[in-house]
Amino acid sequence: MQYRHASVVSQTGPDFSAAVPRDGYAWWYVDALSDCGRHGLTMIAMLGCVFSPWYAAARRRGAGDPLAHPALNLALYGDGGRRWALTERGAGDVERSNTDLAIGPSTLHWDGTRLTIEVNEITAPWPSRLRGRVTVHPSMLLSQGYAIDASDRHLWTPISPYCRVEVEFMQPALRWQGTAYLDANEGSAPLEADFDSWNWSRASAADCSRIFYDTRWHPDVATASSLGRSISLAIDAQGDVEELPPPPRQRLAATRWGIARETRCDPGARAAVLETLESGPFYARSLVRTRAEGRDWTAFHESVSLRRFAARWVQALLPVRLPRRPLR
Repeated sequence: MQYRHASVVSQTGPDFSAAVPRDGYAWWYVDALSDCGRHGLTMIAMLGCVFSPWYAAARRRGAGDPLAHPALNLALYGDGGRRWALTERGAGDVERSNTDLAIGPSTLHWDGTRLTIEVNEITAPWPSRLRGRVTVHPSMLLSQGYAIDASDRHLWTPISPYCRVEVEFMQPALRWQGTAYLDANEGSAPLEADFDSWNWSRASAADCSRIFYDTRWHPDVATASSLGRSISLAIDAQGDVEELPPPPRQRLAATRWGIARETRCDPGARAAVLETLESGPFYARSLVRTRAEGRDWTAFHESVSLRRFAARWVQALLPVRLPRRPLR
C-alpha cells in the first residue's frame, strides 16, 4: 500500500493552513450518530469544492484556484427532519491559520484536543437557517495518509475513527451527544480525472473501528493488472492500525438514481442498507448493516460515481442544492 505524509494533518491534529495545489482540494470531514440512535450529521469543510460545477468549469478554463471555491457542507438527519446546506463561496470568504478555518460565516477551531465547528448556513433547496455548534473530541490523533489512486495524487487520512461529539443547535432547536468520526482528504488533481467511482465505509466502537475504502480508477489510468485500490483497516482504542484482508465484496441495493452500492461482508453473512441518508445523481450516503471478522457493525457508507459527476447534464442539476454566493 502506498503511504505519504499528509499535509493537511499533523501529529497534533488538523492543519488548516496547508497549501492546496491548483486544480486540487483539501477537506476535513466529520460524521456522527447520537447515542439514542435518533439523530445523525455530516460536516465537510472544503477548500476547492470537489463537487462544484463552478469549480469544474474553472478548471476547464485553466483557472482552478481551490481557494476561490470553498464551501462548508452540513447535513442533519433524524427526528425533526433532514436539513442540508452547501453554499459555495469565494476567495474573500476564506480566512485560515493552522488552527482556524473560516468559510463565510461558519468556522472551525482546533485547540489541540477538540475540534469546534460553529455553523451559520442557509439550507437548500428550501431556505432556512442552520445555526449551531458541533464539538468533536477525538480519542486519538493519526497522521498517516493513504494514497487511494494509481498516481498517488489523492491522499486520505483517518485522523480519529472514534470520537465523542456534542451537538447543540439553536436553529433548528437540537441537542444531543454521540459518537463521531474525523478524517481529511487532499489531492492535486480533480477527482473525476483519476477515479471512476468508489465505495467507502466506517464502523466505529470504543474498542475498535473498521474502515473499508474501495476505489475504482478512471479507465484512462487503470491497467490490466490493477483497476483500483482496496484499503481495509482495523484501528484499536490505542490508535494502532492493522491492515487486514478485506472480506468479500457484496452488492447493496442501487439507489433510485441508479448509483451502484457495495460493501465488504463476511462470507455467509448478508449486508443491507438500513437507511439512505442522501441520494443524488452521482452520490449516495447510507447507513448499512454488515459483518466483519464475525462482528456485526452499523456503518456510515458512501458511494460516488465520478463518471456520472463528469456528465454536463449532472453538473447542470447541482446548483439546486449547491448555490454559489456572489463573489466578494
